[in-house]
Amino acid sequence: MDALVAGLMFPGLFLLIFLGIPIAYSLTLVSVAAGWYAFGPMIFQQLYGSVYSAATHYVLSSIPLFVLMGGILEKSGIARQLFDAIQLWIGRLPGGLALTTIAMAAIFAAASGVVGAVEIMIGLMAIPAMRAYGYRNSLMSGTICAGGSLGTIIPPTVIVVVYAALAQLSIGELFAAIILPGGLMVSLFALYILVRCALRPQDGPPAVEATPLPLGQKLVITAKALVPPLLLMFAVLGSLLMGIASPTEAAAVGVGGALLLAVMNGGISVQALGESLSLTVRITAMILLIVAGGTMFTGIFAVNGGGEMVAEIAEQLGGPTGVILFFLGVTFLLGFVLDWTSIVLICVPIFTPVVKQLGIDPVWFATLVLVTIQTSYLTPPMASSIFYLKSIAPDDITYGQMCRGVLPFIAIQLVTLLAVALVPSLATWLPEQIVGF
Repeated sequence: MDALVAGLMFPGLFLLIFLGIPIAYSLTLVSVAAGWYAFGPMIFQQLYGSVYSAATHYVLSSIPLFVLMGGILEKSGIARQLFDAIQLWIGRLPGGLALTTIAMAAIFAAASGVVGAVEIMIGLMAIPAMRAYGYRNSLMSGTICAGGSLGTIIPPTVIVVVYAALAQLSIGELFAAIILPGGLMVSLFALYILVRCALRPQDGPPAVEATPLPLGQKLVITAKALVPPLLLMFAVLGSLLMGIASPTEAAAVGVGGALLLAVMNGGISVQALGESLSLTVRITAMILLIVAGGTMFTGIFAVNGGGEMVAEIAEQLGGPTGVILFFLGVTFLLGFVLDWTSIVLICVPIFTPVVKQLGIDPVWFATLVLVTIQTSYLTPPMASSIFYLKSIAPDDITYGQMCRGVLPFIAIQLVTLLAVALVPSLATWLPEQIVGF
């Protein structure tokens, strides 16, 4: 009977989500209903414990700081300057503006780690520029959506912070693990755009400067716009990877550096700073509410025998390979209806014990899960990335064009996933080389 209650929790969750109830509330309602069976009226004490745990977790305290860092960089105008500087160098290549968009997305995915925020910010800058040169709508849409999805695989990203906390892994180690797969994916994105636009120039014409700037002026503009944000990323990641700072301390370094860059860039207005703080509060509150609901959900699922049920399924799948394929398939399907926070909070506590029991490298497996989440984020018909883009795109960019545009990038993500699966050292080599974990 307990296992039946556990098994009904997921259909109940999906039903509430389809009815339009926010994910955090859906998780909590299902947990209370299933938990009443196990604990009776004492379930509300369990609910309080989950909320308290989410609010006081020392690792999760870094999330608002990472979000604030990205918000300050965006509102201070640094993003706009960076886009223009990158365009100076690669805009004249076939598909140059699309390449600029991918490069910009990779940098700000590292700065923010909030997928939706990165995509909207990049889209607002890239869409007018690409439309001015007659870019095909499908390429424009696919590039922006794919660039936004990099927020799950380019460190430092919030999703890794949450994953590592739940799986009891080193955040620095997991950051290091996704560097090479993230670099591979960005390179393949860029290669696809370059080859496509070289073969079909009408899809992405070069951006020819009306008045070419002298080389010296280009170098000055680039150094001013590009070097400081990159140094900031290196400072945040370096302090974390080398064991110099904790995640919260590294995030605080990022906020301080972002404020310094904003001042050097001409300052940041009180209104812009207020907007950054407001964004931070909204996103952090959303994440922590989902964390609380997800913690409750997985705890009640385990109490009702869900862990044993998953273990039995794993035993019937024929070894580690079958288990990995099953877990990744579940993750991919959940990505159609849940955001990354919910997926991680639900799946990681369930998957991790089984993965460790089978002797699977948890860091390698975590990398596979992160790439899978990124792929589901981009895959129609329920792709979150497409809905983010739809909210800011002109009316003549249709949903069908967006879906066609993301397909080549989905294929590239699957190639990356296959590469990491077949060559585990892509995820495990770099963490082994870096000391300080």
